[in-house]
Amino acid sequence: MVKQLSLNLDGVIGQINSVNPVFARHETFHPRFGWLKKGFDAAQKNANNSSIFLDDDVPIRLGVGKNMVNAIRYWCNAFKVLEDDIPTEFGELLLRDNGWDPFLEDPASLWLLHWNLLKPPCNATAWYFTFNIFRQVQFSQDEFFNALCDYKDTVASRIVESSVKKDVSCILRMYVEQGISKAGVSEDTLDCPFTELGIIHTAGDSRHYTFRVGAKGTLPPEIVVATCLEYASLVGREQRTISISRLLYDVGSPGMAFKLTESAICEAIERVERQLSSIGFSESAGLIQFSYTSEPEQLANDILDKYYRDRSKGAKNE
Repeated sequence: MVKQLSLNLDGVIGQINSVNPVFARHETFHPRFGWLKKGFDAAQKNANNSSIFLDDDVPIRLGVGKNMVNAIRYWCNAFKVLEDDIPTEFGELLLRDNGWDPFLEDPASLWLLHWNLLKPPCNATAWYFTFNIFRQVQFSQDEFFNALCDYKDTVASRIVESSVKKDVSCILRMYVEQGISKAGVSEDTLDCPFTELGIIHTAGDSRHYTFRVGAKGTLPPEIVVATCLEYASLVGREQRTISISRLLYDVGSPGMAFKLTESAICEAIERVERQLSSIGFSESAGLIQFSYTSEPEQLANDILDKYYRDRSKGAKNE
């Protein structure tokens, strides 16, 4: 008998304004290798076109079927490299030809995109729930589905359960490395680039899963600190400190998005602090605080820009 999870949704309703109730817009396709760059480039080259994705010949231009065009369009907007099919500042910084990492060769960029997918306004409701609201570390596929249905009823009760089922399947295929079936490799078993994050694993069999909690080998401290600063900017207004506990446990925080521990966040801050005097730690009423001396969003952008410039220099010197 499937265990029914009873979610405590107290306080969740206040978070709904961070999430648009969007389910199953991906046409059952998880993000494929090259899709974000392909969609971004098409939108950038046709900036005067209100939506390149609605042109009759766009499947030919992108070299994919019509359903995949819709999926590429959805994912580009959900990851916020496009907004209303127009390139965003983030999209330009990351994916333009001379951008930070246009071909997503650095796993750090996948972590950054994962963060961007979840941050407000989030247009992937099931993903927001999975990483922010769902607090089970180990779970079965059925438990995950039932919990997401409970959440769906609080934010979009008219959405049918078949849409929820599609999202559950897409999330697990997106983050969990897929084995090769007896029939061999197919379109459905092709791994998504986001499996490189290793944030969800199978646990015992193909229908039980676990979040990997703690430090991640492919998650650079610069990405952790930049997202902490961005989160602080979203919730802290004019403040210049935010508690480590908020960065770790708050709905929408980097700790929840990346499934980090307190030691992982503190170590990341310590490592970046060695090169950047404008961030550090402070203490207030016995609570450890992350402190910063300048506007957090701009500081986050500066950290990311330096990270990618240093990475580019290192690659040229190899």
